[in-house]
Amino acid sequence: MGLSARIRTRDGWAVPHAVVTVTDMTGTQVLRADADGDGVVRDATELAAGPYTVIVTAVGYAPAAATALVTASGRADVGQVVLGRAGGAELPLPGPWTVDPVHSSVAAVAQHLGISSVRGRFTEFSGRVEIAEDLEKSRVEAVIGAASIDTGNAMRDGHLKSGDFLDVEAYPEITYRSTGLEPTGSDRWTVRGELGMHGVVRPVDLDLAYLGTGADPWGGTRAAFRATAELRREDFAMNYNQVLQAGISAIGTTLKVELDIQAVQGERLPQV
Repeated sequence: MGLSARIRTRDGWAVPHAVVTVTDMTGTQVLRADADGDGVVRDATELAAGPYTVIVTAVGYAPAAATALVTASGRADVGQVVLGRAGGAELPLPGPWTVDPVHSSVAAVAQHLGISSVRGRFTEFSGRVEIAEDLEKSRVEAVIGAASIDTGNAMRDGHLKSGDFLDVEAYPEITYRSTGLEPTGSDRWTVRGELGMHGVVRPVDLDLAYLGTGADPWGGTRAAFRATAELRREDFAMNYNQVLQAGISAIGTTLKVELDIQAVQGERLPQV
């Protein structure tokens, strides 16, 4: 029984912690539920069979409405609800923005054994975004603690920190500094920059999507971004590999980097 829905942006990204309000045909509210971190709503409240109006809201997005038909079983699947960013092309205000590591993530995905993927994340990082009046002159800098890699397996993490891969004793920091910004759509850019890792500095481009801006519960203003990139381990002198009998590499040669970033307007993060 209950209501289910998936809340997404126009680019297909999840909208975490959206609020779903359900009203009956008289306009009376009968249910209110929050989406989880993956933008999914699952609420077990029993509803009488019939049509309902579903209104979805989220900070930084324009509200969206949909119709749900509750069946005799008491269930209704709204499906996917797409939210557009509030304010259309309105972008973050010029000035400094500070990355909030508590509400951001830096992750990487590598192929394992040719049949599955291993996901890791870095738990220690900091960053700063400088939005310029001329947006294409904006800059971003970030520092990641290499030893904070976490794949959920202590033995694997230890190997990744060793000289075969990150060599965190010799190279404790991973750095990124942008060198340019090129628009690729109304809400998308290519960030040109240089990534320093394992003692090597290489140009790396980020495919950046701007997800919106809104007020936070601590009196601040936040901007949300998602960025992806693909790296080759060999470009950063990480050539270790183990080849299985079938000729398949144990660890893929490429990494997909996934960044989910919240930045707070100003030089400092709020005291929560």
